[in-house]
Amino acid sequence: MADNIFGGLGNLGGALGGLVDGLAQSGLIPKDDPNVKVFNAQKELTDLKKQEADILIEIGRKAFEANPSAFPQGEKLRLIRANMQEAEASVNALKVEQEATEKAQAAEDAMGRCPHCGNKNPEGIKFCQECGGKLGNTFCTSCGAEMSPDTRFCGECGAKQEE
Repeated sequence: MADNIFGGLGNLGGALGGLVDGLAQSGLIPKDDPNVKVFNAQKELTDLKKQEADILIEIGRKAFEANPSAFPQGEKLRLIRANMQEAEASVNALKVEQEATEKAQAAEDAMGRCPHCGNKNPEGIKFCQECGGKLGNTFCTSCGAEMSPDTRFCGECGAKQEE
């Protein structure tokens, strides 16, 4: 069983602990309440155990790095690290896919959206039904490069565009 009443809750337990601390400090829960005292003592014990575990992890990591053959779990650790690399590659690939999906969604949402007023217009019209602003990309009158409709100067040749 957990030493802390919120111990099994992970990050949520820490958040609840902070909430209880805040309530006690604000005076909404009396500091001398026996439940608050028990909670604070359990929280202190949990914090100390976490500090101990962190130090032991650091010691173990250094000991393993100094002499990996002394630990029978070395092969298992190697497999775990390989699996971690695969999982990290998978996460990165999924992030790239997610970004591509978000960009495609943003581009789709921007289609027909007026750059002047933001109104969403039906597909195929050239002027905004709300403000009359020009929709879609335009082309430079000097060099023919494609530009967004609200661009005043061409990014290719620098020519000023007619309004």
